[in-house]
Amino acid sequence: MKQDSWEKFSKAREHFRLTAGRLSKALPDLKNILQEFVNGRTEVSYIVKTPVVYNTALDDVTADSDIKLILVADNPGRREQESKRYLIGPSGKIAQKFFRDNPALGIDFIKNVIILNKTPVHTPRTIQLRELNCMEENKKQSGIPFSQALEESQKKMAEILLEFQKALLCPVWITGYSEMRKNGIFQVFTEELSSLYRGEKILYKKLLIFRHFSMNQFTIDLKKQSLAEESAAKTLERIGKLYRKRILGS
Repeated sequence: MKQDSWEKFSKAREHFRLTAGRLSKALPDLKNILQEFVNGRTEVSYIVKTPVVYNTALDDVTADSDIKLILVADNPGRREQESKRYLIGPSGKIAQKFFRDNPALGIDFIKNVIILNKTPVHTPRTIQLRELNCMEENKKQSGIPFSQALEESQKKMAEILLEFQKALLCPVWITGYSEMRKNGIFQVFTEELSSLYRGEKILYKKLLIFRHFSMNQFTIDLKKQSLAEESAAKTLERIGKLYRKRILGS
């Protein structure tokens, strides 16, 4: 990276780190709430270590790193909160395989991609963020209400995403659009994204939206919509723009 890009990247990274820390302090009871939630409602019981997860993989990025893509997933799952690194579970393995199987894209998932989420708040499954919003225990929190914290975290992550993109000037792939719709879990993220990118036409053109990597949705959709005369890159751009228009309106 050039010096200016590196300085901007470093500031965005620190902004993310501080945001996760502040959110964790604002939700002092969240770890216990999540542990009860995990013990009572999931197939696999585990110890909740980090209820609000900063992606420590960002700390591996240096001024010499060649970042070509920002990938945005939903929220940290079990493996992510254990390791404090994003997209390392089954979806991450599928993402790695996708880039290995498409070398023409020129992207190494490990070396050239950084991962963000729409919120750093952990749940075993993303849909359970909605259930957490409705849990009676959240009314007893000594910090701010969980619903308010979740909304604020989404606004912050949209802001941080733009900061990273301004630093790197690279494409953004946002995966998992279904909950970005109206009344979805990530509606606030979508609204903030639309507002922030309104004056960023050049960067907005590099923002593409796709299905999840989980359960091979991304790969299946790509195969389904690919055309014989198109390269994978062209197909991805076409699909990404189509879903961007569907979610963001243009």
